Amino acid sequence: MLRTLASALRWRPLEKTRGCASSPVDAGREIQVRALEGLDQGITEILMNRPSARNALGNVFVSQLLEALAQLREDRHVRVLIFRSGVKGVFCAGADLKEREQMSEAEVGVFVQRLRGLMNEIAAFPAPTIAAMDGFALGGGLELALACDLRVAASSAVMGLIETTRGLLPGAGGTQRLPRCLGVALAKELIFTGRRLSGMQAQALGLVNHAVAQNEEGNAAYHRALALAQEILPQAPIAVRLGKLAIDRGIEVGDSYHNITAHMGWHRVSLSNLLEESMKQRVVDIASGMAIEGICYAQNIPTRDRLEGMAAFREKRTPKFVGE
Repeated sequence: MLRTLASALRWRPLEKTRGCASSPVDAGREIQVRALEGLDQGITEILMNRPSARNALGNVFVSQLLEALAQLREDRHVRVLIFRSGVKGVFCAGADLKEREQMSEAEVGVFVQRLRGLMNEIAAFPAPTIAAMDGFALGGGLELALACDLRVAASSAVMGLIETTRGLLPGAGGTQRLPRCLGVALAKELIFTGRRLSGMQAQALGLVNHAVAQNEEGNAAYHRALALAQEILPQAPIAVRLGKLAIDRGIEVGDSYHNITAHMGWHRVSLSNLLEESMKQRVVDIASGMAIEGICYAQNIPTRDRLEGMAAFREKRTPKFVGE
């Protein structure tokens, strides 16, 4: 198993190309990409710009977002990726139900599978991702934010997995990522009730990392997300990417010990052997997680950035990391 993980986690330097740079051609697209310059070089923004449908997740929107992610993931210059909206008052309104109405049952299944794949692509993006929620993030819109590493919300933001109020259930990762973020009981409560939360309520629950008062321009969450990206930007990019990978893969192997009784059977489990088996399973899980961390750490040892960090510490200066 660990040999397979070692292969999967092996870091490979990215091509030195400037992936999906912004251009005048992007102006009419529903998904626009902008690479920041100057002191913010290394921060890239994905601008969701479908005002006619409040950034709803339609076919064109999803296709363009998948295309942008495919290009950006191969761009080693991208150190932080911010998802923001070009539509005032909304982050992403979720599924395009008008478009969905025109689909057959088979087509709905295929499209929801595409949505699930899109969220997985966002979650697996190699660099840190931040969702800047300056407005409504409902259903699939919140699922998109949950797929990001970090979330920032304005006080005016409204978010929730509201699918049950439409006769649906979350189908693009919400049933899996929300409980991993908030815990099972709270996630169930929010999904069962379809409850909507403000930005401040979301922060109190731990659903977002930061909540800020909205400004007149309606982009306070974006500015806070940008400040967070600027804080990540000077750190060693390879170490940051590998740290993300170690956390994400470690969490995956760490979930299973909660389900020990699934194979033991409740009728054969006493409190003492449940605790004993729990500790055994937890040891196995933490051992697997530590092995993943070790594999990631080993990938970082031969990098120039690691040597630069040590030299900067010794010479009492600010390190200059180049991502090599």
